[in-house]
Amino acid sequence: MSDALDKAEAAVREASTDTAAVQLAFAAMELAKLATQQQQPAVQPACEHQRKQGRSAGQWLAIGGAVCVGSVGLAFASLAIAIAACCATGCFVILRSIWQSTQKGK
Repeated sequence: MSDALDKAEAAVREASTDTAAVQLAFAAMELAKLATQQQQPAVQPACEHQRKQGRSAGQWLAIGGAVCVGSVGLAFASLAIAIAACCATGCFVILRSIWQSTQKGK
């Protein structure tokens, strides 16, 4: 493809008049050069020290601590819900007993 571009460039330079066709040919050659330059990807050297490393011991300890604190918090929340359910059940039983005794007293 570069040989064809070189031949076209030489032919355009040999043209003696600066007409619109010559200007279009110059523009087409410049576009073709830009297209060939953009198609070639830039190769970057791989660096050994940029490899992604695993988590450090401190990070694992922090994750483990967060999981422990979260699970203890979840246990306390579950315990609080169970106590609240027992209290509500007791209140309903007492209120039902009071309601039945007032209905019998009428």
